[in-house]
Amino acid sequence: MLDNNKKHLNDLKLKFESYAPISQETWKEIEYKVVLLSAKKGEILLENGQIAKDIYFVCKGVLRTFITDQEGTIYNKNLFLEGDFAGSKVSLLQQTPSEFAIEALEDTILFSINYKKYRELIAQYSDFKNFYIAYLEKNWIIEKEQREIALVMKNATQRYLELLAQHPDISDRIPLHHIASHLGITPTQLSRIRKNLEKE
Repeated sequence: MLDNNKKHLNDLKLKFESYAPISQETWKEIEYKVVLLSAKKGEILLENGQIAKDIYFVCKGVLRTFITDQEGTIYNKNLFLEGDFAGSKVSLLQQTPSEFAIEALEDTILFSINYKKYRELIAQYSDFKNFYIAYLEKNWIIEKEQREIALVMKNATQRYLELLAQHPDISDRIPLHHIASHLGITPTQLSRIRKNLEKE
């Protein structure tokens, strides 16, 4: 077992309970079903076109989801850092090939839970069902809408500053072109923003 297992389990428990209270009985079942993994920088956890089987929780490190178009151009769909859940939700729900890949951008420690076991938890435990509903509402309705509005209403500098407020060391951890892609801008635009902020 990897180091800091208890700390990582505690972080996972706190994450679940930030959405809804979890009973001891339910937590014991969650502990039994999750697997602690490590992924090396550059490791692909889900290939484009593969049917997803697992949901991930990032304990330490960074994952990205990315799309490659027919010309071979790569677009980052999302970045997932400590405390984030990651996975191809559409592929999991529909059992269809994933439209994107998931890659570790740093050496990463994460929990994996098989999606079928995750659905069993939802079906068996009402407190876990409450977590699931609260998680969907916050992450796939509220935050998704806020992100879509931010792309239209906020300029790239504001979006970059918000990202820094959440993850102050992100530019030291992952290449800037990944951050630029996440923000929906070019690396040149991001360099310009960073230079302007340094002058202020």
